Amino acid sequence: MPRPTFAQTVPPPFPRHLALIILLCMGCAFAGNHVAARVAFDDGAGVLLAILMRSGGTLLVLASLVLWQRQSLRLPAGAWRWQLLLGLLITAQSLCLYSAVARVPVALALLVANVFPILLALLTWALGGPRPTARTATLMGLILVGLVFVLDVPGRLSTTTSVGPQWLLGVALAFCAASVFACALWITDHKLSQVRGSVRSLLTIFIVFSSVNLAGLTGALPGGLNLPATSTGWLALATLVVLYGTGFIVLFISVPRLDMPRNAPVMNIEPLATLLMGWIVLDQMLSAGQILGGVIVVTGIVLLTYRKSVIKADAEAVV
Repeated sequence: MPRPTFAQTVPPPFPRHLALIILLCMGCAFAGNHVAARVAFDDGAGVLLAILMRSGGTLLVLASLVLWQRQSLRLPAGAWRWQLLLGLLITAQSLCLYSAVARVPVALALLVANVFPILLALLTWALGGPRPTARTATLMGLILVGLVFVLDVPGRLSTTTSVGPQWLLGVALAFCAASVFACALWITDHKLSQVRGSVRSLLTIFIVFSSVNLAGLTGALPGGLNLPATSTGWLALATLVVLYGTGFIVLFISVPRLDMPRNAPVMNIEPLATLLMGWIVLDQMLSAGQILGGVIVVTGIVLLTYRKSVIKADAEAVV
């Protein structure tokens, strides 16, 4: 019987239209996760409880997948330290983002957290990757400008009762979530791409689950394990588990093939999807300014995904 070997080549990227569809779906799944989380938090659920439930559910699915496929948990030499770091970064991202959502309006937290594609592109460039083209940088800026209108940031910041006294801490936590998530994506794409996706994801979510359990047992986050007050909160937590689990598994299995430095800005659809879902679930009406911002965001995404042959050739040459 031949000895098992680790893959020596990075899997080829998906066709760009397929990668974009996957990222758009994942953005919507994570948006639904945040809406469900806000419903659960409003019902008294703790931040650690939400993370424990979503990581625990995802861990069960991934463990079943790995066992069914009889996959080995061995990693290539030198990969364990990167795997541990990835798990800790995802843990920090989860805690920071949910803590931000608990302190500031969800829309404001998501706006700040969704600068991660720009941070990822800059991090990739700083670590020797391709420099973002002027066209990509311009479209990133256009998408962010659209998000400012979509989330009504000027109105929220000018109304102290809407933002609340802890808005500065919330914004800082959201930016921290964006920073560590960008680092996690870079590690996944550059240091762990040769590790089988389901194994990498299983180990990552196991580290998240273990870390949050440890935080709960030590009382590091008071009230973090509070239970929801009604069945509405429990239903929201169950919805959160399904949406996050689906998004996490698909994203981290597929990320080496999604060409994240080029395509990650598409996930800026998440705040727009959050507003639309909030309108449906929470009966929040969109203003004219928010609709205008939505048009800007969608236009930026369409322009980002549309490449003429000359532009495509130039971009591939840079990459």
